[in-house]
Amino acid sequence: MHNRRIGDIDVSAIGLGGMAMSIEGRPDEARSLATIHAALDAGVTLIDTADAYHRDAHEVGHNETLIAKALASHDRGGDVLVATKGGHLRPGDGSWTLDGSPRHLKEACEASLRRLGVEAIGLYQFHRPDPKVPYAESVGAVRDLLDEGKIRMAGISNADPDRIREANEILGGRLVSVQNQFSPAFRSSEPELDLCDELGIAFLPWSPLGGISRAGELGSTYAPFARIAEAHGVSPQRVCLAWMLAKSPVVVPIPGSSRPETVLDSLGATDLELSPEEVAQLDAV
Repeated sequence: MHNRRIGDIDVSAIGLGGMAMSIEGRPDEARSLATIHAALDAGVTLIDTADAYHRDAHEVGHNETLIAKALASHDRGGDVLVATKGGHLRPGDGSWTLDGSPRHLKEACEASLRRLGVEAIGLYQFHRPDPKVPYAESVGAVRDLLDEGKIRMAGISNADPDRIREANEILGGRLVSVQNQFSPAFRSSEPELDLCDELGIAFLPWSPLGGISRAGELGSTYAPFARIAEAHGVSPQRVCLAWMLAKSPVVVPIPGSSRPETVLDSLGATDLELSPEEVAQLDAV
């Protein structure tokens, strides 16, 4: 497995997104554990989660608990950087709400620490800006958690370039990651990717294959991905991830999965070399 860096830690060039294993339509626990273990067996050392990755109101942190169980039952579990997030909530009716208040973020971090069973969270990211709370206050809470040793590294998610710069300043230059939506269907985070490349901050595309319901349609929707996939004898999904890796050394995709076979297909992207001409064709989609 090829590595990339988040802060001062080497991680697998492709991580595993855990959301699909905990929200609506999730598989049974046995399949989820098998999926996570397959990723670890293949060399994955980055898993992305959040306290909001759950389905019902009474099971906040379902995905964190699941990941903690999977890591504890695997001999390579201790090698994994777990990236979790706070500031997004799910009331249990299918909706998503926000609470970026410092009080909530600090309480959420404490709860995540307990669920993950660790003394310090490897990477903690502010999940999404809350229009009711000044951004500086939310990021300031993450800075406090970093200073207190509750988290080892700090990141932000769903941020524009101005907020990336602001967060990095508030954190005293210690911002290590930006997790934004980015895929062939969602290209508006290109400026954020470029800024992260400039600053040397890891850029973690979420839903890199277009989301849970659309990942399988990538090849039929975007012909160049299908054409290049056929030329290499691989899936369009693998081409998509290889394209992202080729865009910058700071990119670390975190495709979600709930089946071992899709994990393994995604990880094959680290060995797929696209020519500059192929990357240019995909950039033009």
